[in-house]
Amino acid sequence: MRTTIVNYNNNKWTGINDDLSENSKVQLVIVFAERDLLQSGIILSKLKSLYTQAKIISCSSAGEINNISAQENSAVCTTISFDSTPFNLVVDNIKNHKNSFELGANIVKKLTIQDLKYIWLVSDGGLINGDDMIKGIQSVTGKNVMISGGLAGDGIKFEKTLVGLDENVASGNLVLMGLYGNKIKVGSGYQGGWDVFGPERIITKSKDNVLYEIDHENALDLYKKYLGKYADELPSSALLFPLSIKSEKDDFFIVRTILSIDEKNKSMTFAGNLPEGATVRFMKSNFDRLINAAADAAADAVFAMGENIPVDLALLVSCVGRKIVLSERVDEELESAMYNITKGASVSGFFSYGEIAPQKDKKISHLHNQTMTVTTFAELP
Repeated sequence: MRTTIVNYNNNKWTGINDDLSENSKVQLVIVFAERDLLQSGIILSKLKSLYTQAKIISCSSAGEINNISAQENSAVCTTISFDSTPFNLVVDNIKNHKNSFELGANIVKKLTIQDLKYIWLVSDGGLINGDDMIKGIQSVTGKNVMISGGLAGDGIKFEKTLVGLDENVASGNLVLMGLYGNKIKVGSGYQGGWDVFGPERIITKSKDNVLYEIDHENALDLYKKYLGKYADELPSSALLFPLSIKSEKDDFFIVRTILSIDEKNKSMTFAGNLPEGATVRFMKSNFDRLINAAADAAADAVFAMGENIPVDLALLVSCVGRKIVLSERVDEELESAMYNITKGASVSGFFSYGEIAPQKDKKISHLHNQTMTVTTFAELP
């Protein structure tokens, strides 16, 4: 497995190999880019001219990750050439389906399920319900195929996101990459690092990802009470105070971020579902714990690959909320993750509107918010 990082920043390209014969061997390019830059076509046309045999996955972001550097208004492009690992790529759009569950169930059927080891995906970050989409995929694959990836971003504008396969770049798209065979090794880890505060409470009224009541109290009013002076800055201040949620059937907590609030209906819309009967707690940021959590996520991913397997490629997906909270310290999060990744590995990624990764020691994946997720890849000889 051979990988390189090609970067477009400040109107300049870096990392391009001038060897045309080597470029022709590139099979896959994964692009994380600012939305307007991606939509302009500048990035894709350049990559198509360089890597004439490659398939290109593209995803708009809320910031790009290039090794230990967090960038904005740029494009980070990862080139990949597998030695002996077959892969398959599929794309579909939410407008072609009744709902996100149906989208997930139908798109994964376009992959060859036999001998499928792993799925990397990038999804529209606003039009697709990530929870339901993942459940749809896993209704077909079962528990034996690990899934990771993320929901596309649009900076802090939250207007629209773009996902694409080759020239098909559009809002509402979902792209899946399936990897096959026994030569590929993949590990995944995620961590949050947020502090919980206040008592555990129960969701008493909700519909999908819209929350109405907690402990039979209006959820928005209760949330504003906890936010105090930050309540006037909603919904942007909600990135500083996510919710920790545990459903009745699960024994673990996941994090949910508010996407919007409805003052008229006194409701809050989240990035993932909040089922009635689930337990919730409020959360707040702790800078050092957020940064250290990135190191733990990387360590979990490397450990999951197996002993003494050096990492060829690491894809990092971190929430835009963490980027906003950490501000000038956001590079420290990336440095923390790099500490546990094999020296010499290619590292790229993006800041997202949602992260996808399996629970530790399990293959069942979930949508997460406000986490750092790390997926590591290696190809055995």
